[in-house]
This record gives sequence, structure tokens and C-alpha cells, in this order.
Amino acid sequence: MQKMDIDQKELYDLIKRAVRDVLQEEMFRHRLETLPFVSDAEMRDIEEAHGTKPRSRKNIGRIESLEV
Repeated sequence: MQKMDIDQKELYDLIKRAVRDVLQEEMFRHRLETLPFVSDAEMRDIEEAHGTKPRSRKNIGRIESLEV
């Protein structure tokens, strides 16, 4: 195993950045898990109740990637 010399400030910054990255990943996963799912039938009910129709019926998705 290779030995590294690192001062206290560099170690602190490295740990801080690692903890920040993990927290961001967890918050991202939490946001995705708490997004409500709406079925097509529920969406039609919402559209009828509010009198609005979507401009187009495109399948729109969202892709996010994280560097680990």
C-alpha cells in the first residue's frame, strides 16, 4: 500500500467534499422517490376537473446522471 502525506486542511477538505457528494446523491434519490405517480386515468380526471388539455401527448422523460 502506498503512503501519502496530507496536511490536516487537505484531509478536512477531502472529507467535506466526500460527505457533500453523498448528501447530494441521497437528496436526489429522496426527491425522485417522493415524486407522485399519476396514472393516465388520474391525469384525465385532472384535465376534466380543471378544463385544460395538454398541448401534445409527448412522452417526456428526465434523465439525470451522477458521477461517482
